[in-house]
Amino acid sequence: MRVLITGGAGFIGSHLAARLIRQGHRVSIVDDLSTGSIENLESIKDHENFEYHLDSIFNRSLMAEQVDLADVIFHLAAAVGVRRIVEMPVQTIETNVQGSDVILKLASKKNKRLLITSTSEVYGKSNKTPFREKDDMLFGSTYNSRWSYACSKAIDEFLALAYWRERKLPVTVVRLFNTAGPRQTGRYGMVLPTFVHQALAGEPLTVFGNGEQSRCFGHIDDVLDGIIACVMSDKTVGEIFNLGNTEEVTIRELAEKIIVATQSQSQLRFVPYDEAYGPGFEDMARRVPDISKAREWFGYVPKRSLGDIIRDVVAYKREKTQRKAMSAAHVG
Repeated sequence: MRVLITGGAGFIGSHLAARLIRQGHRVSIVDDLSTGSIENLESIKDHENFEYHLDSIFNRSLMAEQVDLADVIFHLAAAVGVRRIVEMPVQTIETNVQGSDVILKLASKKNKRLLITSTSEVYGKSNKTPFREKDDMLFGSTYNSRWSYACSKAIDEFLALAYWRERKLPVTVVRLFNTAGPRQTGRYGMVLPTFVHQALAGEPLTVFGNGEQSRCFGHIDDVLDGIIACVMSDKTVGEIFNLGNTEEVTIRELAEKIIVATQSQSQLRFVPYDEAYGPGFEDMARRVPDISKAREWFGYVPKRSLGDIIRDVVAYKREKTQRKAMSAAHVG
């Protein structure tokens, strides 16, 4: 197949591109590097079946050409990370809503198979766990920009399903729950790579709030299994699926596990939400997916544990630090 990935230089997009190339597909990516990195493409950028365009998805002539050439489109381009969302709400809303609008319009013209990645954030402040795909959403006030990301992704979902119902665009939505693994950066507020970086540096691990909020982390390889299996199935068209893991951990427990895994002497430092993100920040106490629909429809079963994720991220961070040290020594 010829595959197009928007946001293909990001953490998930770059892993997806590499996986699809290994499977023998031709892959083209578009990424403006606002949160992605050319370094993520190092292992594939010279591959004969890979091409990359360092450009915006708002370049309509480029996107029209790329969509026209593609058999399947993975739309991953979006604002990412709580910190970026809080600090840049205009860009968050415009990137998510207008970016998806561009892709949906172009894909609809040529009736292209499309998968759109959404987020567990769309469940908002709901306390009804585990979250199921047809559960109601519960958002906070529009005064609180923290919810702009969730609302913008919900609009993406509404629009995608509208294109399916009205224009028969073969589109599927997947809601990702805290995907983690090698190459993920903590720069935009992702907690697991941030903790690993702090632990390896011997710095305090900054736990926001009281640390009793819980999350479920999905290994990037498991999530890719689900994404690819989902888009390869025709029966998933017009549907929404949760993808992630159901192994729940509090953020405090996560920090403690990472300290043990890295054999670090770091301590925990608790930071109030107001200090981290500004006054009025709200967070969810629990975020647990029901993944039974994905299991029943296309055989999605996570194989890797939280321990596996921590091990792989620690190994990646250590290797990256060693490479930098060797490079600096060679230059010196």
